[in-house]
Amino acid sequence: MRRNFTVKDQRLERKVFGLTFPNPVGLAAGFDKDGKHYEAMSALGFGFIEIGTVTPVGQPGNPQPRLFRLPADEALINRMGFNNEGVDALMERLKGRKSGSLIIGGNIGKNKVTPNEQAGRDYAICFEALFPYVDYFVVNVSSPNTPNLRDLQEKGPLTELLTALQHLNKQKPNPKPMLLKIAPDLTDGQLDDILEIAAATQLDGVIATNTTISRDGLKTDSAALEAIGAGGLSGKPVKKRSTEVIEYLHKKSQGKLTIIGVGGIATAADALEKLKAGAALVQVYSGLVYEGPAMVKRINKAILATL
Repeated sequence: MRRNFTVKDQRLERKVFGLTFPNPVGLAAGFDKDGKHYEAMSALGFGFIEIGTVTPVGQPGNPQPRLFRLPADEALINRMGFNNEGVDALMERLKGRKSGSLIIGGNIGKNKVTPNEQAGRDYAICFEALFPYVDYFVVNVSSPNTPNLRDLQEKGPLTELLTALQHLNKQKPNPKPMLLKIAPDLTDGQLDDILEIAAATQLDGVIATNTTISRDGLKTDSAALEAIGAGGLSGKPVKKRSTEVIEYLHKKSQGKLTIIGVGGIATAADALEKLKAGAALVQVYSGLVYEGPAMVKRINKAILATL
């Protein structure tokens, strides 16, 4: 698998927030929530794997069905609800990491039953448990599938949460890169707040973007969408907005903010568009469902062709 799908070339390497990525194409969080498949998925040529979102205590997530394909739109709708086996189970699996060269990110969240006022405790538990085993952290406050979670994106609560996590992080002998995953549904004013918060809390970067709650411009029949119901939309329809957010953050920060671009990447051209907009790295998930595993190889070859 590695021989067939991996593109090895030193020119693909990216040094980002102190880590050396063998190539800039990663697997987004949500695919391997419990760290069961990171070794296998790395064989498909990914430069890094993000696992999670994980919560302190295992939880079943939302009732099924909760994942839907929209083939006409090359999109997915999900309302998984942070289903996972809990941070202790994930920690045990990561202890068995075989490949020291594989870069793994830990995407952390809060339990559904934890009120927002106590969310900081949940994130801190996950941070402390995973610290020895992951290479970077992602704070997920942007999933639309945990009630009121997105309220934590507001300036006050988010500053408080990130400040507390960075306090824990900076006490370590070798702090880990800390990133924030944001929604595509934020206004320009809210994106300005994100930039202020990122600077104030010394964030290492932002992942732009998570899924959207918008259903604008879809080809899928409205009755079918109504039958599916709530959930985050990913795939092709979120591509434009995701790129707009990347471009906005990149320009407003004058290129100082490190951005991982995700949302609607299905082709090599899509990935190159994100990189051109200002992303240092990219991640895929929904595109992989529709395009298949050779997609990663095609993107890396296209990046080489532009050099």
